[in-house]
Amino acid sequence: MSFESPNLPVEARPASASHGSPWRRQLAFALLGRRGADRDGASARRAGHAFWRALVRNPAACAGLALLAAFVVLAVLAPRLYPGDPLDMVGGPFEWPGSDPQFRLGTDSLGRDVAAGIAHGARVSLLIGAASAGLGLVIGTLVGAIGGYFGGLIDDALVRLTELFQTVPSFLLVIVLVAIGRPNVVVIALAIGIASWPTVARIVRAEFRTLRHSDFVLAARSQGFSNTRIIFGEILPNALPPVIVTASVMVASAILIESSLSFLGMGDPNVISWGAMIGAGRDSLRTAWYLTAIPGAAIVLAVLALNLLGDGLTEALNPRQRQRP
Repeated sequence: MSFESPNLPVEARPASASHGSPWRRQLAFALLGRRGADRDGASARRAGHAFWRALVRNPAACAGLALLAAFVVLAVLAPRLYPGDPLDMVGGPFEWPGSDPQFRLGTDSLGRDVAAGIAHGARVSLLIGAASAGLGLVIGTLVGAIGGYFGGLIDDALVRLTELFQTVPSFLLVIVLVAIGRPNVVVIALAIGIASWPTVARIVRAEFRTLRHSDFVLAARSQGFSNTRIIFGEILPNALPPVIVTASVMVASAILIESSLSFLGMGDPNVISWGAMIGAGRDSLRTAWYLTAIPGAAIVLAVLALNLLGDGLTEALNPRQRQRP
């Protein structure tokens, strides 16, 4: 479907600084609701309805959203469902799942409840994933927006900086940063965020280089808008869709990196995480395989949910893909 007026060709439509591409009107309705969409009129409402309709009609996206919502609910309700410290010894060692109604997923070698570890581990994994992805998005968006908008020497310097970070493997950089600082949730989130921004910077830079010569940008300049207002008020909203999709992948990658750090013994020792549970259960893999299989399945489902949601957002935010049969 098309989000432009059918009465005028694209070349004949007047440029307006307040009306960017269909992306902007679509995001205004999808993210701000009817109140935000009223600013752009009926086309925004149609775009917003099309977005949600495309997302709901995508079975994979719905499955991913349902899985992610289940993990979020589990993380929020973890203190109520399993009060106390999940690292406390509450039962006998190596109780298999289903053998004791009090410990539905069994206990580990130290008598700790596996179900409590899964619930509280979801809080740590989702927190680190969201915080590190947010930091990476902020840094990458700023670097890509400034470089893509101004170009010239500024762009060359920021591109070289991005390439410098990309020459170092992300996981190795995270290990170095965590080893330098104290291994806790804050340091791990900061390290993952610092290592993950180059991908966002490249995406945002490419979008800005494409959009900076658009008609609505020229209209904004002719009205005397400042560079800051043009960057954050005009171009950035039109560059958000691919960034939003990338954010879901970044959260999934952050969960995997945090789990790998905890598996290697570089996680926060004061909290429980899925990676730490896998690392603790690897010594008993032959006799108590459930100690690694259950937290491993949680990681797989969480990453799968984010990837499915990302694919659904790609289709829902892209009108060209919605037009495909």
